[in-house]
Amino acid sequence: MRKMIKQLQVFGIKLLIALSIVFGIHSVILYFLGISIAQNLLIPSYITNYFLALLIFFILVKLKKKYLDLLGFVFMAGSFVKFGVYFIFFNPVFKQNGLVSSQEATAFLTPYLLCLIVETFYLIKLLNNKM
Repeated sequence: MRKMIKQLQVFGIKLLIALSIVFGIHSVILYFLGISIAQNLLIPSYITNYFLALLIFFILVKLKKKYLDLLGFVFMAGSFVKFGVYFIFFNPVFKQNGLVSSQEATAFLTPYLLCLIVETFYLIKLLNNKM
């Protein structure tokens, strides 16, 4: 149990640091483009992706001992859930004006892709028993 908590803490802290850095860069870019971060749901997007990635990683760690051979499918299902959250909660807000702008799409895809990269890295570590 302690090992699982330690794994979640390490993953959560490193993901939070990575997302914070990228959020800062993303915010600065939007500032120089004259776009408000509130306009694109940037903060909810980063927060949502962080907690979904944390939940997915928790499930992966929890299932590692019994269902090692299914972790890849669980990981893919987690990505499917993230896109489901996007299409249910974010996409309708973005489409209020009739189309999804590149800034709006980037607001969700940037933290999504970063979380995906970090999750993939830690899934590989889990599968190789290096964590």
